[in-house]
Amino acid sequence: MTALTEVPPPPAGAPTAQPGAAVEARPRMTRRQQLILVVLLGSQFMMSVDFSILNVALPTIGEGLGFSLGNLQWIGTAMMLPAAGLTLLFGRIADLAGRRRLFLAGMVLLGAGSLAGGLATSPSVLLAARVVQGLATALATPAALALLTTSFPEGPLRDRALGLNGTLLSTGFTLGAVFGGTLTSLLSWRWAFFINVPVAVVMVLAVPRVIAESRGERTRLDLPGAATVTGGLFALVFGVSSAGRYGWTAPGTMAALAAAAALLLAFWRIELRAAAPLVPMRVLTLRTVSWGNVGGLITFTMESSVIFLATLYLQDVLGYSPIATGFAFAAMGVAAFAGGLAAPRVIGRLGSRTALWLGLLVQGLATVPLLAMDAHTSGLVLFLAASSVGAFGHIGAVVSYMVTATSGLPDSEQGLASGLASMTQQVGITVGIPVISAIATARIDSAHDTLTGIRTGLLVDACVVLLGAALVFVFLNRTARTSHR
Repeated sequence: MTALTEVPPPPAGAPTAQPGAAVEARPRMTRRQQLILVVLLGSQFMMSVDFSILNVALPTIGEGLGFSLGNLQWIGTAMMLPAAGLTLLFGRIADLAGRRRLFLAGMVLLGAGSLAGGLATSPSVLLAARVVQGLATALATPAALALLTTSFPEGPLRDRALGLNGTLLSTGFTLGAVFGGTLTSLLSWRWAFFINVPVAVVMVLAVPRVIAESRGERTRLDLPGAATVTGGLFALVFGVSSAGRYGWTAPGTMAALAAAAALLLAFWRIELRAAAPLVPMRVLTLRTVSWGNVGGLITFTMESSVIFLATLYLQDVLGYSPIATGFAFAAMGVAAFAGGLAAPRVIGRLGSRTALWLGLLVQGLATVPLLAMDAHTSGLVLFLAASSVGAFGHIGAVVSYMVTATSGLPDSEQGLASGLASMTQQVGITVGIPVISAIATARIDSAHDTLTGIRTGLLVDACVVLLGAALVFVFLNRTARTSHR
């Protein structure tokens, strides 16, 4: 039998629960957590803007500094190589040496590199400044994400913080085109660099007053693993970037990709035997980590490709100016912001794993209507509508992969988890454009029609995203039958 216990009545004047009222109050951020969020999100937004702010200004920079048309791509690649190649290593170093320390070092380098870039008078100085900016991104991005995840307990508060983080990352990447076009047209391309300097100074002054130092347990750094994974990522990014310029069968491209495969295979073998591995295999075998990052890689790779193809469409097909092209992306920025606000609620209701494949599904399906874009004004209307829906789904996927890939791990490994998630983001942004660009360019050359090449690239983009949604649905959700997270 079940014993019955008499429950005493509530004290006089105490509020009584109403039918349907929530049993548990929604957790609220403390004042300190709000300050931490503002500081870290500000830095992430600045760094994401930095990735795309120069895209629409490249022709102007080329004319001003004497870059040849074929060498313009190195303005982007010079930053992307260290950003993608060193992020995982610095994410792990942040666990050992201190996340706040590496974040501040990244901000100092970002300010210095931006100042040098704005003052550059030759291609070599500008490229060196971009390398410094990439190094700063590799230092600061995983450290900032680790500080964010360790400042909020796993659950609704962390989901909300990561939702805002994902919103500003992708919104910044989209709005970078708006800022770049505006600054280039109204002032000078140099202000695309100078704008970072005061923000970096504010970060360096504010962070020590707001955020405490955070680190994991002291241990030896796995130098052989660090060398092979860094070299492998450098070779991969260089090889894919070279393929976009010289083709996949060019000797330099094939040599770089072969070196990448050999080094990454060596990294895997080293980690299996290392006493203190850079990336413990038990972490990579977690489906939340592995498939969460696969989903993140797909969404970043293909969305950056859509933005590239859209820029080509707006400028080369419709004949828009840089500033008009920038403002055409504003609708995507608004949709991305709305998607970031909605993502934590979707995750809370459906779980991050389900939200991940749903975000990919929306992103992929929204790319399909873009295949009908034409050379008339009606094509612009179609672009604005479909790309906005795609941006909404993209942000949902970004937030979901970040929540998924950093959940279930102790604070001592959050730098590693954040490094993996940040590496996924940087590699995705880096390799997507060269791959899809090569596909689109090959079609343009054979058909002598820019619009045909753009449509071919968009078709491949949509197929990859939809296939990714299916794979994530099948493999990641096997572990989520009984849990929303």
